[in-house]
Amino acid sequence: MDIIYLVQEFVKILLDPGVVIVLFAATALGTIIGALPGLTATMGIALLTGLTYKMPVGYTFAILMGIYVGGIYGGSISAILLNIPGTASAAATAIEGNLFAKRGRAALAIRVTRSASIIGTLIGVLALALIAPQLSKIALSFSAVEYFLLAAFGVLMCGSIVTSDISLKGWIGGLIGLAISFVGYDVISGAPRFDFGNINLSGGIALIPAMIGFYAIPEVIKALAKKPEDISLSTETYAQEGKSQLAKEPNSFLVALKNIPLIVRSSLIGVGVGALPGVGEDVAAWIGYDSARKTSKKKETWGSGECYEAIIAPEVSNNAAIGGATIPLLTLAVPGSPPAAVLLGAFMIHNIRPGPMIMVDSPRFIFYIAALILAAVIALWVVGMVLAKPMTKILKVPSVYLMPIISVLSIVGAFALNLKPFDILVVIAFGLVGYFLDKMKYSAAPIVLGMILGTMIDENFRRALIVNHGNPAFFFTNSPISVVFCVVIAYVIVTQVLSPENAEKIKVSRLFGALIRKIKGAE
Repeated sequence: MDIIYLVQEFVKILLDPGVVIVLFAATALGTIIGALPGLTATMGIALLTGLTYKMPVGYTFAILMGIYVGGIYGGSISAILLNIPGTASAAATAIEGNLFAKRGRAALAIRVTRSASIIGTLIGVLALALIAPQLSKIALSFSAVEYFLLAAFGVLMCGSIVTSDISLKGWIGGLIGLAISFVGYDVISGAPRFDFGNINLSGGIALIPAMIGFYAIPEVIKALAKKPEDISLSTETYAQEGKSQLAKEPNSFLVALKNIPLIVRSSLIGVGVGALPGVGEDVAAWIGYDSARKTSKKKETWGSGECYEAIIAPEVSNNAAIGGATIPLLTLAVPGSPPAAVLLGAFMIHNIRPGPMIMVDSPRFIFYIAALILAAVIALWVVGMVLAKPMTKILKVPSVYLMPIISVLSIVGAFALNLKPFDILVVIAFGLVGYFLDKMKYSAAPIVLGMILGTMIDENFRRALIVNHGNPAFFFTNSPISVVFCVVIAYVIVTQVLSPENAEKIKVSRLFGALIRKIKGAE
């Protein structure tokens, strides 16, 4: 019966030319917004919520859902082309995606991520329409302990998998992000923290300006620091590699179909993580990426610019999380991601009250939103085909012209979010810090994720301690879910610390590292 309702709502949307045109335009705009550093899906939805206040409800939600779907996909475009994720959820895609671009295969990578995004979103829609109540019950069973452990696990995994050096540097990066997230008023006690009497810091460090600083500015500095002959040589090399690869580039959908088990697993990760309130697409992308890396049968191809799994998994996961994040939004009135949080406000403005009573008050609304996302998928397929090749032309623009434009767009995007001049200083300061951290092989990804999840970690950790009278043992005994999280976290830490590679790099004990290698060899 649920499928019938979904099909009926989908047909109604297709029979309204005005809604279809608006949805296509919004998806295209969302893709562009997502591709521009700083102009995230969250920001796009927030800006257009006010602009669409007096529009008919059908047009309003078509615009907002088109922006949502297009924005999450669009972040992968700049991640692939420039190694600057347009959205935080595309940070995992940038790792391998930019290597595709450097080998002259940017268009192929964009097409593959588009196919992955479409498939992931479709599966998320089916989850939204079919299993929303069941997943909502699972999310509802999470207490502060589980939320703390989940967020800590996300930062830990991100630090473990993205660093090019020892895992310890990734974990330090995550701790730096957590420390940054603590700046501003404490939500629980209301006391100011680490603002040093500066009113601009009392509200905390804004995520988008900081993210732009960590990702965009170091890339600009590195590009402008290159010698002209190095730039021309690298451009020529990429062009030659692109020509040699052009004849044997596979169809993007065939590439996706060859990875069906990976897609199914990544989709389930995206839906499951997205359904957890407040977690969202960012964590889903990293968990999907890590799962693919651990289960891959072609581990030697990772980091070569040839591994399709490394760009399919995060894109499927973060797009499947769209449907997942909408599940608690509609059934519990608890958003599963930052864009979903803005959507909650839009629903309220238009007198739609999400929550347990929505199936009584508006019994078809869940299926209407699912049908809008489904229609946006079709729009994304068309828009993606139109925009893929033109956007790869960015690679042909000399860095001396391109990078100043990117820096200006980055600063404008950061300023436009809150219209605060201080955010411009945040971009510059964090950009310089990010550049020096990059020189020391500290990845920006765990820092940004630490900032995103810092509030969740802080609040839930302290709330759990308050409820349990300061007894830390409760984290290990609260529920079977918390026990599983603790075991997995301990396993990750132990295996990373005791790995031969880390033992050699840290140089704590050469003898210990040699002993581990002998044990591995004996196995």
